[in-house]
Amino acid sequence: MKTPRWSALALPILLAHPAAAQEAAPLLHPMFQDHAVLQRDRPIAIWGDAPAGETVRVTLGERKAQVRADPAGHWRVDLPAMRAGGPYTLAVTTGSGKTQRAEDVMLGDVWLCSGQSNMEFPVSGVLGAAGEIARANDPELRLMTVEKKTALTPQRQFPAPVQWQPTTPESVRDFSAACYFMARDLRASQKVPMGLIDASWGGTAIDAWRPESALATDPGAQADLELLRTYRADPARASALFGQRWMAWYRGKTGDAAGTEPWQIDAPGEWRPLPSFEAWEKWGVAELAQYNGMLWYRTEVTLTAEQAAKGAALALGPADDMDASFVNGVPVGVTYAWGEPRNYALAPGTLKAGRNVIAVGVLDTWGEGGLTGTPEQRAIRFADGTSVPLAGPEGWRWRRAPDGIGEPPHAPWEAIAGFSGIYNAMIAPIGPYGLRGAAWYQGEANAGSPGGYAGKLGSMMTAWRSQFGNARMPFLVAQLSGWGPRVPQPVESGFAQIRDEQRRAVAADPHAALAVTIDLGDVVDIHPANKLDVGHRLARGAEALTYGGKASPSGPWPVEARYEGSVIRVRFTGADKGLVTYSAAQPIGFELCGAAPGSCRFATAVLSGTDVLVAAGAGPAERVRFCWGDSPICNLYDGTGLPATPFELPVR
Repeated sequence: MKTPRWSALALPILLAHPAAAQEAAPLLHPMFQDHAVLQRDRPIAIWGDAPAGETVRVTLGERKAQVRADPAGHWRVDLPAMRAGGPYTLAVTTGSGKTQRAEDVMLGDVWLCSGQSNMEFPVSGVLGAAGEIARANDPELRLMTVEKKTALTPQRQFPAPVQWQPTTPESVRDFSAACYFMARDLRASQKVPMGLIDASWGGTAIDAWRPESALATDPGAQADLELLRTYRADPARASALFGQRWMAWYRGKTGDAAGTEPWQIDAPGEWRPLPSFEAWEKWGVAELAQYNGMLWYRTEVTLTAEQAAKGAALALGPADDMDASFVNGVPVGVTYAWGEPRNYALAPGTLKAGRNVIAVGVLDTWGEGGLTGTPEQRAIRFADGTSVPLAGPEGWRWRRAPDGIGEPPHAPWEAIAGFSGIYNAMIAPIGPYGLRGAAWYQGEANAGSPGGYAGKLGSMMTAWRSQFGNARMPFLVAQLSGWGPRVPQPVESGFAQIRDEQRRAVAADPHAALAVTIDLGDVVDIHPANKLDVGHRLARGAEALTYGGKASPSGPWPVEARYEGSVIRVRFTGADKGLVTYSAAQPIGFELCGAAPGSCRFATAVLSGTDVLVAAGAGPAERVRFCWGDSPICNLYDGTGLPATPFELPVR
């Protein structure tokens, strides 16, 4: 089973209206409350809500400001910069006498930590967790966790309450481990209060974290952006349009002729009896014991004419990972979220008197897969509160989809793989809150389609910096750790390409650093438990970018690869105390490749000062790769113990 702690929430979350959660807004935005940490040494933006035209007076220590709420009932003041220190009381008073206070407010450094499951991974899951939790007592290290929510448009308020908490064993237990360990190092070196904002969500793709302004510059995103705008105005029409796109994708991948697809009422093919509503790995079917791919499920339900005319929804129970569901050959819903029950509203006319055919394509990409849940979760539910249960396993059939069809398209309004929804509900509400920097640990969810990730990451960093009012805000990027099977020959690898895309995004940004974690992974667990060293390396990048640290932020960094006679010289910078190799006299993990895919071969290499000389050999060598694969074994480090980043460079 996939771990619930890091699993994604279902699509219906996106359809909620988060602003309704805070109908009676307080004077201060929720970022400003007891135990808050405000960013030192820069102007302090403070904002909130009050009746339109109301005078608002703000006091923080000796700093004071006054403003009038705008016609929408919003106000903001910018107080002069303050040095690290505290505690202070932040007080807001209106002309009508309403008052709100935030006590025990500190001035220090604030870091935003974001990404997917390896950033969300809690302190309770790390190596030596019991000791780490027991030692977690620091009243000047403050923690905030943003609840997982999505929204169709950027939100001013959080969809769910947030809270600043001093670090205690209780507050740190479920907090982001990588974020906490990073900040603990920085607290020790900088001796100032720290505030950490954890806004992370397992399984999420980067586009869900990019605001629409960043997506608007991406030529490949325009069709989906237009579909998302349609969805905001007319969800049923947008869903129908996307259903047609999904069906065209499937036909293109499988070669099925129109009318013969598995969702059709009388679909041909071998349909076998369903063993159970458990993960298909548990069915005892040999071909499914380790299967990652798509299965089709199929059943029928008989309705009266009166029932068919009612407003209705299809309830299916949980699916793992993704489903595409059809009723009588009509697409009714697509969701990418594991372990969450599916509930799809049915358009009028979808149900028929008599026989109704339900077909569900379920795609699993890792771990266990299938339709699961209890009998009560599978039914046709009518608007009047009545329902017709769907059959048990004995009334269902299944068949396997062709292998190699890949991952289906995602609807742009999906929670974890769509456009901007998570940004809108989890990042936008932070507003212009002052930050020292951001730490980003994400990319696993993009490894299936890694091309263009560097540009996406770059545009996201630019957009977030714009929101937080600092074009030079440091970004710390945790590179993907090793995970997956090891192989004895060069291979193409989506994980390796994401690592190189991360490297290239950082190389193009003078205010970013890469925390290389290739050696901190786990071959069988995508969530490695060693987050302490991840935190150390993030902190080292922060020291170099923003605190004047002299150590290289990212370790050995490839600059260029050039022919020199019979060898190719790969030049490195950032190798503090020189290059070293472990467990061998020579560096391993180098490959030379021609222009064509599949042309890579392992190559021998030797150290030459802070360069590496790779023997060119007789084959083509237009590209050089290092440490390429899902879980490669690499032994090139600098003298301080940082590994060289995986990379691919053109040979000049």
